[in-house]
Amino acid sequence: MPDCYLNGEFIALECARVSVLDRGFIFGDGVYEVIPVFNGRTFRLDQHLARLRQSLEAIRIPQPLCECDWAGLLNTLVERNGGGDQSLYVQVTRGAAKRDHVLPEPITPTVFAMSTCLDPKRGHAPVSAITCDDIRWHYCHIKAIDLLANVMLRQRAADGGAYEAILLRDGRLTEGAASNVFIAAGGIVKTPPKSHALLPGITRDVLVELLPAAGIPCVETEVPRAELMGAEEIWLTSSVREILPVTVLDGHPVGSGEPGPLWTRVFELYERFKAGQALRDAPP
Repeated sequence: MPDCYLNGEFIALECARVSVLDRGFIFGDGVYEVIPVFNGRTFRLDQHLARLRQSLEAIRIPQPLCECDWAGLLNTLVERNGGGDQSLYVQVTRGAAKRDHVLPEPITPTVFAMSTCLDPKRGHAPVSAITCDDIRWHYCHIKAIDLLANVMLRQRAADGGAYEAILLRDGRLTEGAASNVFIAAGGIVKTPPKSHALLPGITRDVLVELLPAAGIPCVETEVPRAELMGAEEIWLTSSVREILPVTVLDGHPVGSGEPGPLWTRVFELYERFKAGQALRDAPP
């Protein structure tokens, strides 16, 4: 059984326990972060911790650890679980208190972290998607643990034999139920700009940096439904699944119905970036 971290202790995951009065359980009052680990090294840890800090500040949970302590905790967790390729899940809730909607003070946050092995066969095979109305709340930039709407949307995709639900609000693309979305047409890549309507993905930000540096135009702009449906290529990005090409949308082929040439180039750029990051992070 893998080790996890809970409130200052590294213990076997099967032994981890929290109070039924924890506000994460009662109210979904907490935030989380998912951090990929490649070859035993966390990927873009500073950016993940910055997003965690922003989510905590947004819902008024005090930062339970400084960034150096977070880094030490997570690196230890990686080592205790054998290194290699992992996915770290970090969750911070407001803590245990009498049930009351008003925020209790003072209170000690519950801090939990666990590791799972990344699937070595996760690959980057093409996937299908459906479009759905975005039924979520208006603070999607907070990585909150209350994911019921996302679960329902993702299940709707699964029920229809698709991998992901691509969400539209007021006729414009926001993101996927568990991913950010890019489209490409005429050699130009577009993705919706950061706002309260979507989560600022770390892998998304990597592509926004990499593409212009490689001479590929990338624009953060609103994407109307018609533009999404007419795209030559559609990609999904996330920390764990990285960059997935969507070849079928709402039962119709995207472009040629095969992963596009621009996706192939971008995937190679991303793999080289990961390899270079690992070399930079390697101890002397």
